[in-house]
Amino acid sequence: MRTNEDVGIMNAESDVNSEMTDRQERVAIDRSCRGPVLFFYGSAIFWLIVGTAFAIIASIKMHKPDFMADSAYTTFGRVRPAHLNSVIYGWASMAGIGTALWLMARLCRARLRNPSLVIASAILWNIGVIVGVIGILAGQSTSIEWLEFPTYSAIMLFIAFAFIAVWGVDMFVNRKPGHVYVSQWYLIGALFWFPWLYSTVQLLLLLRPVSGSVQAIINWWFGHNVLGLWFTPIGLATAYYLIPKVIGRPIHSYYLSVLGFWSLALFYSWVGGHHLIGGPIPVWIQSASIISSYMMAIPVVTVAINHHMTMRHHFHVLKTSPTLRFVVFGAMSYTIASVQGISMAVPYLNRITHFTDYTIGHAHMGMYLFFTMTMFGAIYYIVPRLIGWEWPSAKMISIHFWFTAIGSILMFLTLTVGGVVQGIGYDNPNIPFLTVVHQELIFKQIRSISGMLMGTGHLAFAISFILMMLKVGDKKYVPTLFKAVPQESV
Repeated sequence: MRTNEDVGIMNAESDVNSEMTDRQERVAIDRSCRGPVLFFYGSAIFWLIVGTAFAIIASIKMHKPDFMADSAYTTFGRVRPAHLNSVIYGWASMAGIGTALWLMARLCRARLRNPSLVIASAILWNIGVIVGVIGILAGQSTSIEWLEFPTYSAIMLFIAFAFIAVWGVDMFVNRKPGHVYVSQWYLIGALFWFPWLYSTVQLLLLLRPVSGSVQAIINWWFGHNVLGLWFTPIGLATAYYLIPKVIGRPIHSYYLSVLGFWSLALFYSWVGGHHLIGGPIPVWIQSASIISSYMMAIPVVTVAINHHMTMRHHFHVLKTSPTLRFVVFGAMSYTIASVQGISMAVPYLNRITHFTDYTIGHAHMGMYLFFTMTMFGAIYYIVPRLIGWEWPSAKMISIHFWFTAIGSILMFLTLTVGGVVQGIGYDNPNIPFLTVVHQELIFKQIRSISGMLMGTGHLAFAISFILMMLKVGDKKYVPTLFKAVPQESV
């Protein structure tokens, strides 16, 4: 006859066996996607450095026009779009794809099948970005913002992504029975929305171009939605996964997260038109865009509440965890960027900020302070689990965080304040245009300084990644943290 002690021992042994099985499963899943994810991350970091170099050159040219002006390849009209596209399709998209593949594999508890084909897709993606950047520098840009890559480059990206999306969906279809997490909702949405956006805009603006003001409508439809329906879902999926994972507690409300997802899907696709307020487009499009922009308060508020309530009583972990510090910084920036985006749909404010750096500051807030910082946090979390090696230096991570955080905030404030100054000057017929240009010089100079600060952080990040991949130094058996955690609190 079994005693209570025997039953307790059997339950403990069962728990241990279950934990070992789960750990072995996670190891097998990580092994299956190790090559593709690391290839995407390595490529993304390379393009981050390249894009940063282009950005600094373009920024300096705005207050020192004769800088590197002896070659057509380095004129502002070529360097600026080379920066945008190398960051969007090189750094951000490849970091996002790598993170999405790993998250999907972990959440679905499914191995990535045929990883060599995914690596082949990553190689093709890189070739497409290389050819596209060279095409822009050679003067073959399409001159359509965020779509400057020549058509032959865009075709490579589309084919590469088609294979990547198939493998992501394959993991979801073959997932193990159980709960479907909100992160999976966002990832599946992103894998569906990007090819739809990219193929539609290529068809309507480049292959069979529409005419007149419809081009502007489609351009802003793509420009806004590639941020809101491609990068934003991946960023939010990452935050929804990593915040609870690091602090060791479930997300505050699953139902709030589902409401946030569906309200994003419903309203965001209409938002881009608020950048055309007062333009030669149908009034109903402007009105629909304004209303949809206001309705975006629903997903913004639900996400902000969910993240804050999940982090409640755990903000002290920000002092120690690199992953959490980057991801929470990104999540908070998402709220600020979204509120700013809603404000841009207010007609009176739009009149002041429409053709100014204010809009660029908003894009910077969304793409960098939200998405890029979140991807930094994801990479710090995921890479050690793929290669079984910890980050070599907490000091390098700290340099990376503070230089990028201070630099990006400084750039955002410079663009935002400078944009308002621009708009007020442009709106006043008594102020000559050149007077406004001269007033902006100080803001352009500060913008270059902020870019250099961010570039320093990027170099620290790239060096850390290289040292990590080479496994330089002694092997660590505990995570690399900003501060050592007392043993009793582990």
